[in-house]
Amino acid sequence: MRYLLGLILLIFLGAVGLFAVQNTQPITVKFWNLGVTAPVALLAVGVYLLGMISGWNVVAFLRSSINQVRSRSQGEPEAKS
Repeated sequence: MRYLLGLILLIFLGAVGLFAVQNTQPITVKFWNLGVTAPVALLAVGVYLLGMISGWNVVAFLRSSINQVRSRSQGEPEAKS
């Protein structure tokens, strides 16, 4: 199983590398008065990382909320964070 996961990871990294090599032309992304000009691949990686960070925050918020609801329903005192 470990070898299969390693192979899948290598295929994924190869696809990402191929995407980066083939998409080197710069593009400009604008948001309000701000603009960023960078290669397509670099902007894609930046958007992916921002998505990971926001996803982790949503998951952490949901876990915290679920734990608070469970502790209240079981009559345990609420832990202060």
